[in-house]
Amino acid sequence: MSDYETVKYSQDDAVAIITIFRPDAMNSFNTELRRDLLAAFEKAAGDESIRVVILTGNERSFSAGADLKNSISCNKTVEQQLQEEYRPIFECIAEMKQTVIAAVSGSAAGIGMSYALICDLLVMADNAFLLSPFTTISLVPDGGLNWFLVHQLGYRRAFQLSIESERISADRCVELGLANRAVPAESLMEETLKWAQVLAKCAPLSLAATKKAMRHAVSHDWSSTFDVEVSLQKVLRESADSEEGVRAFLEKRKANFKGQ
Repeated sequence: MSDYETVKYSQDDAVAIITIFRPDAMNSFNTELRRDLLAAFEKAAGDESIRVVILTGNERSFSAGADLKNSISCNKTVEQQLQEEYRPIFECIAEMKQTVIAAVSGSAAGIGMSYALICDLLVMADNAFLLSPFTTISLVPDGGLNWFLVHQLGYRRAFQLSIESERISADRCVELGLANRAVPAESLMEETLKWAQVLAKCAPLSLAATKKAMRHAVSHDWSSTFDVEVSLQKVLRESADSEEGVRAFLEKRKANFKGQ
């Protein structure tokens, strides 16, 4: 186990587990957490032995959002905090080749909700909820939350959920497509790790390329997405893993992918 001041980092075979650890502050984000979380994700992104990353929170909460006391006392402006400290973490999660799964217990509120939604996959405890509470303190959703919600829910539903600061239950999140699965709270990490281990055995080059293509597709047109697919397919088709996959299929056995 490798610990930062506000983040715990561990590895289970090819799965990295990054745990937000500010239990006395509901895992809310202060300067140290923003620094540590970026360092942890950069570590996982640069580790060739890691194929899947789980992002979760310590004990009762994923994250309560920004630590408002810290935000007020911080020597950086809100703009600087968002652009220089929050944004690099979002970009690292979106651009890293590994699949990132958010495991949400308790609440993922404010920018904590943004971090849950930037992940590639989302598992929620059945008693957990997402919350965009910004209108209660006269602020605008941030961390790209407006983009996430409008793209996933459509404008009217996204607008309503935000301005009414509705607690979105785990089952409702699955229904709306915000989450992939809702599982019993007591087995959240067990179920998430089990899923991560299954994905870690899939073809890593294929998962990384699919992530890249689909994230491009979210905000680009069909034509440019087609071109991205062509480029990625060319590289993958020439890989040793593709040869192994085809050979295993013909030989009716399980493929042994090495990420090459």
